[in-house]
Amino acid sequence: MGQCVAQRKNFVYLQAELRQNLYFIKEMYVIVEIAGQQFKAEKGRKLYVHRLQNDVESSVSFDKVLLVDNDGQVKVGAPVVEGASVKCKVLKHLKDEKVLVFKKKRRTGYQKCNGHRQYLTQVLVEDIVA
Repeated sequence: MGQCVAQRKNFVYLQAELRQNLYFIKEMYVIVEIAGQQFKAEKGRKLYVHRLQNDVESSVSFDKVLLVDNDGQVKVGAPVVEGASVKCKVLKHLKDEKVLVFKKKRRTGYQKCNGHRQYLTQVLVEDIVA
């Protein structure tokens, strides 16, 4: 009985130590401007951006990097960070979910429903050069 309790305590301590180590591991990330919008990009992350003209499976590079965080060392651009870029691969072109726009005026019998689906491109962040 005593040995089982000791093993359980050791296991609990190991779990706490692993959680603490995971908390301090930081990935490099950047804030990049793509097609007029700002995105947080990390290596291996998929982003949905406004439709790009590039073909599927082609690679594209974005140079408008506004901020770089490399393990706690932050560089803020004025307006962009010099020499930094994000290399991405176009995975597919798709459409977003439908957004319904409903207009109505009371007591006049006026009502109108319009739908809209935004064209998007899914890109995979392959590499960050900073």
